[in-house]
Amino acid sequence: MESTRILAIRHGETPWNIQGRIQGHIDIGLNAKGLLQAALVGKAFDQTSEVVRGGCALDHFSSSAAIYSSDLIRAYCTAEEISKTLRLPIAKDRRLRERHFGDFEGKTWSEIDEHSPEVARKWRERDPEWRPGEGSESLLDLQARVKEVVNDLASQHLGGQIVIVSHGGVMDILYRWATGQDIQTPRTWAIENAVINRLLWTPDHLSLLSWGDNSHLSELSKDDSSV
Repeated sequence: MESTRILAIRHGETPWNIQGRIQGHIDIGLNAKGLLQAALVGKAFDQTSEVVRGGCALDHFSSSAAIYSSDLIRAYCTAEEISKTLRLPIAKDRRLRERHFGDFEGKTWSEIDEHSPEVARKWRERDPEWRPGEGSESLLDLQARVKEVVNDLASQHLGGQIVIVSHGGVMDILYRWATGQDIQTPRTWAIENAVINRLLWTPDHLSLLSWGDNSHLSELSKDDSSV
């Protein structure tokens, strides 16, 4: 069965990542470190030979057929650096946006815990059907959206490789989908800014090839890690 390789990348760091402030659909730009992370992930695609990292062989990054990005600026600016290297246009897709957090957007976790403890409990327990306010999305809503867009985009590039630049919530769904973990399972894996995650898509399945490759970020100080 033909497959599509996916390089899934979370955007670079933002000021709100540092503050622990929920972004959702609010259009927050990258901070100085995030801009550097974006530049470094762009440089990682400047490859002339096969890359082998983390025990996983990967075809030439330059063989990527398309770049897809969330339309939010933090993701799009990250995708622009990859676009410069690959000389490919970026296709924006709103379906790659972060989860819509409704009333939570713009708030910190501590503010939510202090003012809405019952709401915070639903959040911590990962209630799959709970929505944080009018117009927001539940975990099930997000899961359905992510699966729809990935199935749509990957099916257009059978036998090839695509780049998807998106957000932490989307990366979380991809990891759970690829590893068969329930949406309510407590997270034990990291979702870092600007690392490269490799997946293999077929019409029947999504599988994980490698997760959290940050070797291209080695120029950043080890004690200056992303939130």
